[in-house]
Amino acid sequence: MAKKNDLDPETEALIAWCTDVEGFLVAGGATRDQAQTHIEEQIEWFTDLFFDGLTPQEAAKEALA
Repeated sequence: MAKKNDLDPETEALIAWCTDVEGFLVAGGATRDQAQTHIEEQIEWFTDLFFDGLTPQEAAKEALA
């Protein structure tokens, strides 16, 4: 596994963003495991939302819809 220092800033930002999305999914009723699994299974979709400029809260809202 790559060390944090080996990640480019864009990847670090995406990881931090997904972590924030996870928190909103949990706040919306998912368990932490469910939120993590959903993000992992739908990472391409979440990555698109990240690059489309959605906030973590907006992305979680889309995922919970």
